[in-house]
Amino acid sequence: MNGITLTLRTLHRGERRLAHDLITVAERHRAEHEVHHVATDLARWSREHVRRLAETAGHHGLDLGGPPDASPDGVFATLREKAAQAVAHRPEPGLLLLRDLRELHLGAAENSLHWEMLAQVAQASKDGGLLDLVSACHPQTLRQMRWTNTMIKNLSPQLLTSL
Repeated sequence: MNGITLTLRTLHRGERRLAHDLITVAERHRAEHEVHHVATDLARWSREHVRRLAETAGHHGLDLGGPPDASPDGVFATLREKAAQAVAHRPEPGLLLLRDLRELHLGAAENSLHWEMLAQVAQASKDGGLLDLVSACHPQTLRQMRWTNTMIKNLSPQLLTSL
């Protein structure tokens, strides 16, 4: 395994985790409509990144498998829904939301660093396919970071002073 395949594997794992975490946050904060809908949309981006990373990894002799199953049916969806209802009635859901947004931001930032590493190696090795992948996916990861950062900025004053 070389550095490119190691980075592809790490980024694949990071995007899978971020997609899962975004869906979890969307369900946990279902009552916050903007959070629910935007996090769901951003999870689609990460799932697409997972798919594209797996495809590109195949060209580098690495099998990363398919995209994560993030379908909202079955027992897990019911559990997520019940957990979201319970959280909505707790006295500190705002603090939980801030924590969740922080964790999402850190996950997206970690992925962004790996995208940047892939961009640099793609340029150095003149790998057009890898550069196309990074050019398509990294801007979306940066937008995921900007969204979490904006939400934290907007919510922090109100939530932290109301304790």
